Amino acid sequence: MDAVPHSPDDSRRRELGAFLRSRRERLSPADIGIASGARRRTPGLRREEVAMIAGVGTTWYTWLEQGRDVRPSVEVLTALCEALRLDAVEKRHLFILAGRQQPEQRTATSEKVDATLLHMLGSLVLQPAYVVGRRWDVLAWNPAAVALFGDYGLLEGDARNIVHLVFTSPHHRRLLVDWEALARVVLASFRAESAKYVGDPDFERLIALMMRSSPEFRDWWPRRDVARRLTGVKHVRHPTAGPMAFEHMSLSIDDGSDMRLIVYTPLPEQNTIAKLKKLLEEKPPERRSA
Repeated sequence: MDAVPHSPDDSRRRELGAFLRSRRERLSPADIGIASGARRRTPGLRREEVAMIAGVGTTWYTWLEQGRDVRPSVEVLTALCEALRLDAVEKRHLFILAGRQQPEQRTATSEKVDATLLHMLGSLVLQPAYVVGRRWDVLAWNPAAVALFGDYGLLEGDARNIVHLVFTSPHHRRLLVDWEALARVVLASFRAESAKYVGDPDFERLIALMMRSSPEFRDWWPRRDVARRLTGVKHVRHPTAGPMAFEHMSLSIDDGSDMRLIVYTPLPEQNTIAKLKKLLEEKPPERRSA
């Protein structure tokens, strides 16, 4: 008789149970402050010990490890993460297996650009690129970005922020073709991505500054428009090189932060590559980070 194929949900539940069991078995009673007592027949913690720490029933937790059709809530998954001492990567894996959305962390995470990412930035010789943080502050950039947009190293604090630059910098207003349409999309994308940080003092301070500094921001922000991340073709009008065209891409950096790598790839139209080469030859700037 042919075996009944398992559904994707069945497979995910079995994998969830196996993952929980593996995390339980790697812990010792001493890890959680429990006296080991008599010799144990199985490695790690007992199921009832994990259930007790997480505040759930032993039978229910046993079913979860067995891959039965039980649906743990976000709160229960969070408690299991704490009970099993999961790190950030393991927590994310557990929530994915359980089919739940992991709660967003509103607290500020480290936004230090590591050496590997800085090396990658420097290797993008003919691709203007920079790294932004959760609030869209520019954290690092390469020489091509300086040649195209200006030297971020001359800016400090809130002035080195993409939203602030787009709305208050005369240079960016002249540089960006069809500034109003682009600025509206920038603002809508910023609102969508910053929703997880509603009430964050750093965001509130930036928004208050923008409300004072830009009449367009002051007019458009209350409309609460939202949009996806900016991608696609972006046209610029450089003050010395003239019209240029780039393919714009935003890449998430998978390190637990909200940092992103923004890359502009020059297109053949408008003789963009040759123009960018000439800009870099005129004054080759150094790679910089904040």
